[in-house]
Amino acid sequence: MKSLNNAIWRGIFAILLGLALILWPETAVIYMIMVIGAGFLLPGIFTIVSYFLRSRNDVMTPMFFPFDGLGSILLGIWLLFMPAFFVNILMYVLGAILVIAGLQQIIWLISARKWRTVGAMFYILPSLILLTGILILVYPMGVIANTLMLFGIAILVYGANELVNWFKFRKYRYIQLD
Repeated sequence: MKSLNNAIWRGIFAILLGLALILWPETAVIYMIMVIGAGFLLPGIFTIVSYFLRSRNDVMTPMFFPFDGLGSILLGIWLLFMPAFFVNILMYVLGAILVIAGLQQIIWLISARKWRTVGAMFYILPSLILLTGILILVYPMGVIANTLMLFGIAILVYGANELVNWFKFRKYRYIQLD
């Protein structure tokens, strides 16, 4: 049941992210970077607060100031307040995500061949996702809005393909492929 939920949630999230990137590419990338910033800021704050609230007798807690937490806070603030600076870096990250997603689906389909015949048509979309990721990695500084729309289309297709594959192979859900 866990792999069922993972595939459905991955597919739905990818479709929603793809739609946001297609409809509002410039705005979506800024918010994505800000969410990443919050992802650094919050654990950093937790680390610093935990350091100051620790018991002096706790031998498991380091006595040195947690500079990693401070670095996490500073990076989080930088990402939150200067997201435009990181847009170019994000293109490489998005390209890498598509390469990994395409490879993951191809590997999953190869694994599924042990239990059922998988036609060549199933490999087309993951291959296109993989190629799109490679193109974004090779040409990241092209028009960013077009790159984000291309990424949005690819991630939308990935999400739809994830749901189609789940539906097609749901009988084999007891086999953990995730």
